[in-house]
Amino acid sequence: MDNNMGQMLKVMTAWNKFKSNHPKFPAFLSAVRKRGFKENMVIEVIITEPEGEKIETSIKLSASDIELLAELKSMRS
Repeated sequence: MDNNMGQMLKVMTAWNKFKSNHPKFPAFLSAVRKRGFKENMVIEVIITEPEGEKIETSIKLSASDIELLAELKSMRS
């Protein structure tokens, strides 16, 4: 039990530092959560290396993707 509490404290501390370093990102996640995911919504991700090289992908959400996200959300509660 103590190990779990220690791990939880470690994660919470790291999350607070992340929020401090990237204050707009939690607000972005909150806005996405409020709107919810919808079928045919497109999620795009771009990773830019320090040298400028980019790796990009996108996915268009299907009905089964939405069901999976709902299941994951219910497991978290």
